[in-house]
This record gives sequence, C-alpha cells and structure tokens, in this order.
Amino acid sequence: MAPNDSAETNGEATGTVVGRRKAARYIVPLAVAGVAAATIGLVPALADSGDPDLPEITAQELIEKIAASDEEQLSGTVKVSTDLGIPSLGGLAGSFAQGAGVGSGSDGASASPDAKLMELASGTHTLRVAVDGEDKQRLSVLGEGSEYSLVHNGDDIWGYDSESNEVYHAQAEGKARAGGKAADHKAAPGTPKQFADEALAAVGDTTSVTVDGTAQVAGRDAYKLVIKPKQSGSTIGSITVAVDASTGVPLKFTLAPSSGGKAAVDAGFTKVDFAKPDASSFSFTPPKGAKVTEADEAKAGAEKKGAEKKGAADKGAADKAQKDLGALEGFKGANVIGEGWTAVAKIEIPGGAGLPTQGSDGAPEQALQFLDAFGDKVTGDFGSGTLFKTRLVNALMTDDGKVYVGAVTKDALVKAADTAK
Repeated sequence: MAPNDSAETNGEATGTVVGRRKAARYIVPLAVAGVAAATIGLVPALADSGDPDLPEITAQELIEKIAASDEEQLSGTVKVSTDLGIPSLGGLAGSFAQGAGVGSGSDGASASPDAKLMELASGTHTLRVAVDGEDKQRLSVLGEGSEYSLVHNGDDIWGYDSESNEVYHAQAEGKARAGGKAADHKAAPGTPKQFADEALAAVGDTTSVTVDGTAQVAGRDAYKLVIKPKQSGSTIGSITVAVDASTGVPLKFTLAPSSGGKAAVDAGFTKVDFAKPDASSFSFTPPKGAKVTEADEAKAGAEKKGAEKKGAADKGAADKAQKDLGALEGFKGANVIGEGWTAVAKIEIPGGAGLPTQGSDGAPEQALQFLDAFGDKVTGDFGSGTLFKTRLVNALMTDDGKVYVGAVTKDALVKAADTAK
C-alpha cells in the first residue's frame, strides 16, 4: 500500500491541473437539464476488494496523472445510486421536461435525454457505457424490462426509449463537439471521470488533498485520492476518487456527507475494459413502428405552444406576465457570501415576498401543511424564515423574501444570513 500523503493545494497547482486536464472524451454528449450536479453514484457491492501494493505517489502526482489520462476507448458497466434525503425525482422529471417544452408521450420526446437522464438524480440505476474516441459513445440505462439508450455517432445523436418505442434525434454539429454552438449537448452525468473533473476544478486554498492508500475497483488496481474541506460548516465531509494505477482514469467517485451515514453520491465501474469497443455498439436505426422526433421539431412545437398560450391571454394578463418576467431577472444576480466549501448564494425574490403563511390570500391550508412538512422554522439576527434541508444542499427562505442556499450546515446558513443582514 502506498503510504498516506498530504498536499496543501494552492492556486498555482490548481491552474496547472485545470490547464492540463483533457476533455472527458468518453462521455456521451447530450442535452441534460441542470440537476445539482452531482447526484449520481455507485453501489459499491462487489466493486472493491483487496488492498494492492503499489509504488508510492504524491497527491500532486496523482492529480497530474488524472489530468494527463488520454484513454479514448473503453466499455463497461456502472452501477449508480444516490441518497440525498429527498424524494425520487423520476415523476417530477417528466413534469419539468414538459414545462420546458420537451414533452413526453404523444409530444414525441419521452426519449429526449432532458427528461430521461434527470431520473438518474435519485434511486439506483445500472448503466452500460461504450466509447471510441470523441465521435462515438453510447450510454444505456437499464430498467426492469426496458432500456433507454443514448448514442452519439459522428454527426448524429440518438435517444431511444424501448418502453414507449420512441426515438429522439439531434444533430451533433462540428461546433458542438468543439464546444461551440451545440454546447447544449453536454457531457453526460454518471461516470467517475465527470465527477472527478468537477471536484478537481474546485480544488484551492480551502481544500486539502491526500493519497489514502490503495484499492481494487472493477478488478483493477487503484490509488485513493481524498479531497476534504479545511473549513468547518460544509455538508460535504470528503470526496474519494479511486484512480486507475495504470491509465489514470477515475474508476470510482464517492462523496460522503459530513453528517455521516451512507455515501450521498458514489459513482464507479463494476466492470471496465479499455479495449476498442465493437463498431456495432454505435450503430442505431430506429425500430419499425417507432415514433421519431427531431430535436428541431420538438423545439418548434414548444415555441408554438408558448405563442398560442400568449395569444390567448388578454392584454392585461400579458402585460403582467411581461412585468413578472422582468422581475425574475433579479434571480440572475445572486450574491455570494463566503468562499470555498462554505460559500452561500444570496438571492433576492422579486417583490420581496417570502413563503405564504396562514391567512395569506390564495394559500390553501393543504399547501401550507405541505411546505411545513418539508421545512423548519428558524430565527436569527436576519429575522425569521424557513429552512429546507437535504443531506448536501440546504436553503433558507426568509419571511422578507430572501433565499440563502449552499452546501453548508444549518448553523452556517443562518450565520451567512445574519452576516448579510
């Protein structure tokens, strides 16, 4: 086993890592809705075994090894599980997607990655991945008697939902793959590489990085890189990345909350092979009878529906909607209190209204009871408000219409609100 090694990172080291880190070439490009980042993980059963004896390596050397990794071909199985302490988002994903215009069912977009991959934000899932360079990737989400596949082959991106027998098709233009116009098709969540890149990008003066021994993941020898906040008050206890000793590819990513208990996020391979996948893995032809929706058609349909709704509204309602839309621009200018792992975003709610209370106009009692069930009443120098908690992200909505949100504890959130006051 390699002995423990500690590294105090600084801006210079971080810049080197970020500058050298290559794109995650083997992750499927797609259009995914913004889900708090990192809400996908691995069930570690059968993934870890042994404690291999590997040459000593420093934390900086291991970070550089990850950054220099250039493996472009692989295939394997990833098992994912997430425990954020919130209800499953599976049903909500479809609602969010419909509201965003991608629709489902008869709208022809149940195979759109926006809706399907959002389901990975909670629960347990098994994925199969195959990659052959920047232009050929496949991600399949296995269900009970069904499968959702996302295939990128050259200029085409196909999404197929076997349950509904629907197909979603988008063009991955050259600019998209180079990070240009079609950057809507971003890296798919669900692989350790994607999580590791995001974690390493956040490394700075408020972070300690150590090498904490070795492990075996998916039958391969790996070093364990541990990233921890130096500050108190974060809901994140530690992040552990198991790095393949030979290739430098992250094989497993585990995020442990500071409150203890099972991992909140844990992502990794149960099987992995760095040989060139068979070309047939990236071939796709819409099955007979499948409904095919083009991405441009889906977008045009959503815009048409929006225009029809707007046209049906009277002028007074339209003017009010425009005014409300302008007010919502205030959400874009969030202020950040603190830094590093304990940073808190302060957002002003348009109109300065907090949550509805008993006696509020248009606030059904059932709705208020629902909100109370999920939130805790808190007070401080800032006044009073309601705290909404998960295992990683907490949010405080004050009665005077301000929102404080961050991956911090209740006490740290209240302190930030008091400071801002």
